[in-house]
Amino acid sequence: MAGGDNLDFEIRPASQPVPAVERAALMANPGFGRIFTDHMVTIRYADSKGWYDARVEPRAPIALDPAAAVLHYAQEIFEGLKAYRSADGGVTTFRADANARRFRESATRMAMPHLSDDLFLGSIRELVQVDRDWVPTDPEGSLYLRPFMFASEVFLGVRPALEYLYCLIASPVGSYFAGGVKPATMWVSTEYTRAAPGGTGAAKCGGNYAASLVAQAEAIEQGCDQVVFLDTREQKYIDELGGMNIVFVLDDGTLVTPPLTGTILPGITRDSVLTLARDEGRAVQERPVSVDEWREGARSGRIRETFACGTAAVITPVGAVKSRDYEFSIGGGEPGPVTMALRERLVNIQRGNAEDPYGWVQRII
Repeated sequence: MAGGDNLDFEIRPASQPVPAVERAALMANPGFGRIFTDHMVTIRYADSKGWYDARVEPRAPIALDPAAAVLHYAQEIFEGLKAYRSADGGVTTFRADANARRFRESATRMAMPHLSDDLFLGSIRELVQVDRDWVPTDPEGSLYLRPFMFASEVFLGVRPALEYLYCLIASPVGSYFAGGVKPATMWVSTEYTRAAPGGTGAAKCGGNYAASLVAQAEAIEQGCDQVVFLDTREQKYIDELGGMNIVFVLDDGTLVTPPLTGTILPGITRDSVLTLARDEGRAVQERPVSVDEWREGARSGRIRETFACGTAAVITPVGAVKSRDYEFSIGGGEPGPVTMALRERLVNIQRGNAEDPYGWVQRII
């Protein structure tokens, strides 16, 4: 299914790129995912010939036939990663190879063709080269990269499509936390679940996020920032949040996080945090954690800290938890020292301000 992956990218520069003055104004306060660079990458796939027609071209709407398979059967996957401006003016990425690997794993689960790691990473390199002026110089900013792929074949029928379109777009973003890191409040959903065993929970596909939106809306209505999903079998054990993994810090410094059993997205930030913790000499447990253990642990002091982790926010401390039946705080509602130390260490590696003994940071310009 890999097809012809040894492709050269055709570069089609935008005839009317955003002027430098306007670009600077947009990037002064970009928010998250609201503004986009001048170009995008597209690569097409056909079952008869593999991957072909790799381009960097002006960002523009995508024309879709009303019978395009993605619109009816939701064959779609995506990734999210960031590019950072280094001190010498270059540009780096963080663990992009891990994103490439997860993209392939998502494709397998969704019965889609594999894009080789070389082609995935090459698309990032080509787009950032062309749109390098969009990479923020602000030390809190970054260029958010969104690779995605969907079924473009025109047909109505329940089977894997034979044609696909891979795209890559980019969006300059500022700090996720305006005014500093703030503890988040979580809503425990008891009515909705995110993914079941044997389902698509471990794949990064749009359907998982669509299924989470009604619960996330409920969380917001209850004055919370994020939703916490429980397991589908017993509605007892914590799975993950609507868009992030979750980690608990015990009173002896041990980190505990739900195991990757097929219902949880294998987060790259999650893996990075656990690696850093182990190398600091901390014990790390990947095991089921019940809501009762969380609530009782917060009350007794056994669970001193809780944090969420993901690409967008990196690490977010959790200060309070609510549900229809109870609410409780963690660590007095303040960011915990272990949480903030791990966050600082990870961010410094990502931005090139600390030694990277893992080879996680790759220079692309």
